[in-house]
Amino acid sequence: MTPFTLVTHAVRAKEIIAVAARSGFGELLDQIELPPGFWQRFIPRPSVRRPAYVRIREALEELGPAFIKAGQLLSMRPDALPPALIIELRKLRSNVAPLPFAEMRPVIEEDLDCALAEVFTEFDETPAASASLAQVYFAKLRDGREVAVKIQRPGLRRVVETDLALIAFFAGQLHARVSALKPYDLPAVVAEVAAGVLRELDFTHEARNQRFFTATNPDPGAVFAPEIIDAFCGPRVLVMQRIVGRPVDSAGLSPEAAQNLARAGAASLFHQVLVAGFFHADPHAGNVLVTPDGRLCFLDWGLAGHLTRRLRHGLADLFLAAVEQDAERVVQIAADLGSPAGRADLRAMERDVTLALREDFNRAIGHENVGRAMLKLLFIFGRNGISITSDYSLMAKAVLSIEEVSRTLDPAFDLKRAARPVLVALQKERTGPRAVLRDTRAMLRTTLGSLRDLPAEIHRIIRRVEHDELTIKFQHQGLDDVDDALKTSANRIALGFISGCLVIGSSLIVAARGGLNNALSIIGYVLAALIAIYVVYGIFREGR
Repeated sequence: MTPFTLVTHAVRAKEIIAVAARSGFGELLDQIELPPGFWQRFIPRPSVRRPAYVRIREALEELGPAFIKAGQLLSMRPDALPPALIIELRKLRSNVAPLPFAEMRPVIEEDLDCALAEVFTEFDETPAASASLAQVYFAKLRDGREVAVKIQRPGLRRVVETDLALIAFFAGQLHARVSALKPYDLPAVVAEVAAGVLRELDFTHEARNQRFFTATNPDPGAVFAPEIIDAFCGPRVLVMQRIVGRPVDSAGLSPEAAQNLARAGAASLFHQVLVAGFFHADPHAGNVLVTPDGRLCFLDWGLAGHLTRRLRHGLADLFLAAVEQDAERVVQIAADLGSPAGRADLRAMERDVTLALREDFNRAIGHENVGRAMLKLLFIFGRNGISITSDYSLMAKAVLSIEEVSRTLDPAFDLKRAARPVLVALQKERTGPRAVLRDTRAMLRTTLGSLRDLPAEIHRIIRRVEHDELTIKFQHQGLDDVDDALKTSANRIALGFISGCLVIGSSLIVAARGGLNNALSIIGYVLAALIAIYVVYGIFREGR
């Protein structure tokens, strides 16, 4: 987006800038390349100064759906943002005033391609929940099943796309003009967040995630997700099993039942992360219900993480190294898994990791916050130029959320104890007989395939040599400076030669005509002087 496009969205841009200024970020606006007088005319000054991270959260909540979802997704980037800001962004909630059902009805009937009465025998037009992206209603299908119906707010995509474009513009300007923000690479972070927000606007992704979890869930007797009614789902409508339950902070369970449920929820998440490689990315208390039969129900599968086998194994190693307070091993695993941007200072990272583990992963002082420690570790990696895949960020956020939910149920909950059975199962997957046999087969398959292709490759090279078609390309590295120096020297020699010729030629003309009263000789002397001055200036400017 360019400043001209900013003007075309002037009304919304004015709202965004006014909120930013009222929240106390006028000094940042001063550094953005806005049209002259674009915001100074209407900027309000903040009346109360609060911590910067609190003001950021409040500004996002005031700006509406796209900014709230962007903030929620940013809270899953501990590698890119400070842990204190991550914790504040996690407080973002998108409870908003509901729209009248008359405005929502066209959306569901358009996606269902029929009237409501053809699908539902009962439909409560009072929303059970209202968020920034959608509203949820309770209804009953014609076959008698009670369902929850999630309907996207009308015209939302156009509004969100406009806001995301404006966010991208401001992020680009801040990245280019505020040196303190350059290490965070805001344009790249915003681009990833925008893709996540737009993906959440398509409810078919959420339906697919819930179905996959149900298919891979090893313990449906303790943890489950609502059943999706596929026949009545679309990009803007999601129909699923209605879940009757209570929030975890008011579940009313006995201490023993609460402890068992806390362990079951954490074990389920670790199974999702370390075994299945597919996990709920935001299992905070608002997305978890305790059902009357004593099970945990995970809601809102709009955002899920995916981990390959290599990443799952690396994460298990990272977790074990953190438990053992082995900072050197933690840094080495991160360096192996990440994509270093330049040469990272591993010794400095070890010092920072040691401090983070002592603060939040220390059994000796009874202070063990696994999720918070993972957030800090990912931020340390990112700050030192080691970029870990974004799904690791989702994982850290998920671990932090499930740890908080489990401690709500059981204040003495130990996340490491709940993770131990899953880690043992993963270790068997990595080192057991089946794993050895699988890896051996893969190695033999690759080796035999290469050996089978080797004769043909050798024959192809020989044929090219016979026909004089074989070419070998050499690339000299580190000679760019030498090449530039040679070109500069050659140019200066040529200019000096031309200047000398002009002086000699002009002198011959003066000698032949008997004086300096000839325009041609004067022009020659002037050109020779200008060229000489240019060459001398270049030599002194470059110091050579």
